[in-house]
Amino acid sequence: MNRFFQFLAVAALMVNVAVAQVKWSADPGHTNARFDVKHLGISFVDGQFTKVEGTVETATATSFNNAKVNFSIDVNSVDTRIEARDNHLKTDDFFAADKFPKMTLKSVTFKNAKVKGKYIMVADLTIRDVTKKVTFDVTQNGGVITDPWGKTRAGFTAKTKINRQDFGIKYNDKLPSGVEAVASDVDIIVNTELVLN
Repeated sequence: MNRFFQFLAVAALMVNVAVAQVKWSADPGHTNARFDVKHLGISFVDGQFTKVEGTVETATATSFNNAKVNFSIDVNSVDTRIEARDNHLKTDDFFAADKFPKMTLKSVTFKNAKVKGKYIMVADLTIRDVTKKVTFDVTQNGGVITDPWGKTRAGFTAKTKINRQDFGIKYNDKLPSGVEAVASDVDIIVNTELVLN
């Protein structure tokens, strides 16, 4: 009987080793986290974080179902093409970059959707040390390819919408009409090109 339990323990260990053994890294030159937010109720301002690091683990090199996703975003890399606005975003009105220099994204589940190349990811998103579960619609862009230099790559776009105030970003200037100067709802798009390690 003891040998039977030993066999089960070894079998379970082998299964755990077999799962999520393929590792991918985000190519920093082809990865960014973008945002789009309404301004004064009449237009949109967009920007991006240019320094994004990430890893993905999968069971095989061809399937991303049940992938484990772990990304880190450098808040100080925010870029809206206007330096004064970027500096404001780094203050306590928004990201408080001096206190919270990183945002993180860690998948809870990553499942095939009903359409080929589509996934649903539920992830823990942390901004200003506030963590909330957020659901992303994920699209795999063009499958898995081998680049001209022999590296295996896969590209993804993940989209979601959050309420920034849920994460402690409380900036609340309003027009006389009551319209928010900067809307609470923020569209987020993460683009990444993964390279097989």
